[in-house]
Amino acid sequence: MTFSLLPWVLDRLPGGWEVFHVGFSVMAARYEELGLRQLLPIDRVWVGVRSSRTGCFGGFHHPDQGYRHLQMGAVVTRYGDLSRTATESSALAALDLLRAYAHDCLHYGSYREYQMQGGKVVRTRYGINRRDAAGRTYSAPDPHGASSTRNLGIVMEGATDREASSIARLAALRVGLAEPDGMDRFAFLDVTGQLTEDDLARLPAEREDPGRRVTMEGFLSAMGSYNRGVNGRYQTFLAEVGGREADELHDLIAKAMISGSVASLSAWLDARRGPGFDALFRASSYTGL
Repeated sequence: MTFSLLPWVLDRLPGGWEVFHVGFSVMAARYEELGLRQLLPIDRVWVGVRSSRTGCFGGFHHPDQGYRHLQMGAVVTRYGDLSRTATESSALAALDLLRAYAHDCLHYGSYREYQMQGGKVVRTRYGINRRDAAGRTYSAPDPHGASSTRNLGIVMEGATDREASSIARLAALRVGLAEPDGMDRFAFLDVTGQLTEDDLARLPAEREDPGRRVTMEGFLSAMGSYNRGVNGRYQTFLAEVGGREADELHDLIAKAMISGSVASLSAWLDARRGPGFDALFRASSYTGL
């Protein structure tokens, strides 16, 4: 894989900077509202732009990409066929990069603590989640096939992508990007957070095939899995716990992720559900504070 820096990639995407600038202004205002004032520098974003593997397909759901906490940078890929030097979907590629950047800005800006344990750097707190001395996380994994979540990792990832896709959706609206046809339609609806259950049902199922993961079919399968396992569970969680106040609950979660304080979130949950935070999330195996 050949990488370039995000600004250089946008230089080579016709209309790319327009999409990114519009989205950046939306994002900066929204994240300041949530308490995040320092964003991930765009020269800390490395974009995979060319692969030597025929049929290698890039974009938000390309395997193993995302934010790197210790390096404080993001490694992503350009949307489209990476065995080609250019993409025909330049506006969509820019929108996909905007979504990835907005997503990784929240990872970058979320509260975190590190400790030295056994001669290694260990992240003991991240956002509203934490680990005890034995490495066990505050909340347990969700059961296989769960439609909702009580796992803080899923909650934070869902909240992060809800913000990122909302920013991409507003940017697309303001720039005037229309919903495309074919494969690009699924990507556009995914980037802007508008995939329906009918759309998800049309995506290919995941299969245990390492070579398939980097193909367009693998990209679409990963898209479906992510939307069901993260975004879908998070939306159901907000509806179950927040009800009519789901948007307020989401805002409290996002603010707590950035500040590292769960006081306001806990007070909100306690007022509506009794001792809510521990009852909702704490795993019986967790032994920390």
